[in-house]
Amino acid sequence: MNILIQKFGGTSMATEKTRKNVADKIIEAKKIYDNVVVVVSAIGRLGAPYATDSLLHLVNYKNTKLSSKEIDLLMSVGEIISSLVLTNTLLESGIDACTLTGGGAGIITDDNYNNADVININTEPLMKLLNEGKIPVVAGFQGVTIGNDVTTLGRGGSDTTASLLGEALNASAIEIYTDVDGIMTADPRICKSAKIIDEISYNEVFQMAGSGAKVIHPRAVEVARRAGIPLIIKNTFNNSRGTSIKRHIGVERKKTIEDKLITSIAHKTNITQVSIKGDIDDENFFTDLARENVSIDIINIFPERKVFTIDDVCKEKVIRLIEKYEAPYTFIDDCCKVTVIGEKITGVPGVMAKIIRCLSKSSVEILQTADSLSTIACLIKEKDLVIAAEALHKEFMLG
Repeated sequence: MNILIQKFGGTSMATEKTRKNVADKIIEAKKIYDNVVVVVSAIGRLGAPYATDSLLHLVNYKNTKLSSKEIDLLMSVGEIISSLVLTNTLLESGIDACTLTGGGAGIITDDNYNNADVININTEPLMKLLNEGKIPVVAGFQGVTIGNDVTTLGRGGSDTTASLLGEALNASAIEIYTDVDGIMTADPRICKSAKIIDEISYNEVFQMAGSGAKVIHPRAVEVARRAGIPLIIKNTFNNSRGTSIKRHIGVERKKTIEDKLITSIAHKTNITQVSIKGDIDDENFFTDLARENVSIDIINIFPERKVFTIDDVCKEKVIRLIEKYEAPYTFIDDCCKVTVIGEKITGVPGVMAKIIRCLSKSSVEILQTADSLSTIACLIKEKDLVIAAEALHKEFMLG
């Protein structure tokens, strides 16, 4: 059975006009695929009546007396309303559709309320509807426990729902519809020459997300990678091709000068660099940081000093801890991390030299670097971010 999963986000569901766009996408998909399963997010964003954040505001979430289980019940409402409204739109368009909650679609989770993990999917309800020629419209972001209590899957959970259903149904593809044309070579807000990426690997998307890019929820990508199903990011509001996320692209191709080594450039702001001088107990110090929930990113340890980066919001915690060890220290505030990402850089000499030369030519000071098999990250001052991103984008011919 040739099955397509289509997931539509909150902006796609926001108005009657946008929901008609959604219906058109579903009608077009039915011309190509034997069966279509639709997953939806809550309608709109904060301020819209049934958006998840709006529902949480109704109970003063930060000070609520409700239990986590009750909060999950509240948060699940937005997607249920969204699925019912879209089902109505489809029925009015002559499409035989019906609504399912996450539990109704057979999604069984553990009882880790607000961030549950899916432990099983019973595909029988969905297969019954597909065999009857119906289009199931599934409320994303949710499931039920074995005891039939409603749970939610954490933010980005509707993307995860789509991937999990794709895996369970052995779908041919998963389409994630949003309000952008696809994944871009850089953030267009800081890099005007950024363009849409036609194809990208699962691993490169993981690296982008981990480096600060707002792409797709990593859990959804992980499930799709596990199942070997292509994920396609598309725009509800036009017919652009979008970005296909799949296994490594062109692995058999010989690396040449003309072959682009870099797929994308990501950035992360609001970073502080910490430098500690002198001899301290490294194991205890970094264990204490972990206990304080301080996450470290770039780190270099030398006999005479330790240099690492933290999120700005953790600075006061780190100061208190360093002073406990009575070690001299310095901070550099207002930093950001710029990361070049590409699986093809593995084993290719000279990429770091090219980055250093490019940033030096643009008068951008590099404070620290880190690299992996498919990424090279540079810590720079936040004031140099736009210059650095544009320079690297041009240097690696991404525009």
